[in-house]
Amino acid sequence: MAKLVSALVSVNIDDVEEKLVLELKLSPLQAKVFVFVVKNGKKSVENIAQGLGISDLQASEVTKNLVDLGGFIDITKTEFESMHPRFAVVNMYRRMCLRENIPFKKNLLVDNISIVLEKPYDDARTK
Repeated sequence: MAKLVSALVSVNIDDVEEKLVLELKLSPLQAKVFVFVVKNGKKSVENIAQGLGISDLQASEVTKNLVDLGGFIDITKTEFESMHPRFAVVNMYRRMCLRENIPFKKNLLVDNISIVLEKPYDDARTK
């Protein structure tokens, strides 16, 4: 039974953006920007825009949204960093529960999203 449950909530790095959209109700662009910064470390709006092929305006709006959603901290007005995935993903889930009026409780899929993002997060910050 435990194997069946873990299979149902498995997440891998290739589908983590999709899981962020489905489970945390992020927009696809918010999920893409969040994963980009998790994988690459602190970035400026300009670096995010260039790295993802989006406009500076889009990158600016999304990074500010991610601060409001609990996933990013703003280092300066134009530089952003992700909190550790264990904190960031749970923060975003908690805030989504509040917005959607859903009881906040343990969610294995949310836990697995944060676990999948830990290694790329650590790798980007220990180069």
